[in-house]
Amino acid sequence: MRIVGTIPLFVASGLMAMSAQAGEGSWISGDWYLTLGATGLVAPNFEGGKRYMLSAQPIISLGKAGPEARFTSRNDNISLALIDDGSVRAGLTGKLLFARDSKDELAGLDPVRWGGEVGGFFEFYPLDWVRARAELRHGIRAHDGFVADIAADAFYDITPTVRISGGPRISFASADYFDAYYGVNAAEAAASGLSEYDPGGGLKSTGLGGAITWKVSDPVTASLFGEYSRLMGPAADSSLVQERGDRNQFTVGVSTSYRFDFSM
Repeated sequence: MRIVGTIPLFVASGLMAMSAQAGEGSWISGDWYLTLGATGLVAPNFEGGKRYMLSAQPIISLGKAGPEARFTSRNDNISLALIDDGSVRAGLTGKLLFARDSKDELAGLDPVRWGGEVGGFFEFYPLDWVRARAELRHGIRAHDGFVADIAADAFYDITPTVRISGGPRISFASADYFDAYYGVNAAEAAASGLSEYDPGGGLKSTGLGGAITWKVSDPVTASLFGEYSRLMGPAADSSLVQERGDRNQFTVGVSTSYRFDFSM
């Protein structure tokens, strides 16, 4: 059983504190790893925006050691595998959502609170060099909708330490999700100057992503990545995107991380 993905530092600290208190023989006993790092990226200032900004994000991953996954992606959210036989993995997943302030292009719109999404994931390898993964998550606090992400990545090891990967992405969402991030009610329309918009559910975006990953040493990994997505359906039709944003969304960045192995 492994936990992969990024999690807030206070979550990792809390889990480690609980681990220290756990007695021998519990599921917490055994070999674990802690991965720490940072990502620097250039991306739109909000989903659907046309202005780009430089930002940094932490990489914090705490997991129980097990068979190493054949492929992982920066797009994989926090995952707890309940089924893992090396070729098929399935289990629970979650995502942290940051707040969206009502300023600049968003002035007059209700802010979106910070929160998260929880749900399940399933991944498999239709070919030895291709991994397909799907996630279905429900919002907590930030929104009350569902989001489904599907991705396929082909990967190839140029050298024993350098890997290239990439493939298509597609995302769907329910009306409640679109209402939180793309909807404009009458009061917001009056305050912001945007046209009123009441979205339904459906296709959210399609796109492509790729990365070059370098295993600098056994515990150190570095990556250069790029993503392109084109907003579709209710997202593309939103007055926020039509009047102040852009359907085309690009992200480029670099990351580095260090893995610590330890036992409980």
